[in-house]
Amino acid sequence: MTLEQEKIRILGIDPGYGRVGWGVIEGRGNTWKHVAHGCIDTNPKRSHIERYMDIARALKRIIEQFSPTRGAVEQLFFAKNVKTALSVAEARGVILLTLSLAGLDIDEFTPLQVKQSLTGYGKAEKGQVQRLVQMQLGLSVLPKQDDAADALAVALTAGFSAWQISFKRDR
Repeated sequence: MTLEQEKIRILGIDPGYGRVGWGVIEGRGNTWKHVAHGCIDTNPKRSHIERYMDIARALKRIIEQFSPTRGAVEQLFFAKNVKTALSVAEARGVILLTLSLAGLDIDEFTPLQVKQSLTGYGKAEKGQVQRLVQMQLGLSVLPKQDDAADALAVALTAGFSAWQISFKRDR
């Protein structure tokens, strides 16, 4: 069975340290539906290690609840604040490890690839990407938190990418 025929469920992740956005979509080919989305918020009063553990535990619960068949994680694209960049990079490592330990295949995309996939323009504005996520998934309103909307955009990018690979392979 090809990816075009097989329904898949994708968990998209917008990595962070204080907040991790997540979104789950399901579908095949070029047709996707929203399953769930939200954010994992960590408590700034807890230690770095405790916050990473909180991310891993929450992500594990999300995986158990929604049973995704693959994961998609946005790659980091900033370096203005080195301390923040390091914390987010470490959290991203925790996220990748948690997805991998759950047995998920993982796709990774740069912000430019996500924008290109959804809008056709790699330098599209965040609002334009979010409106296309809303339209593509048939959401009546945009997700309240930008991080969750970004995670849904990453999941859609993975879905479109899997469909294109399958389409090319099956021709």
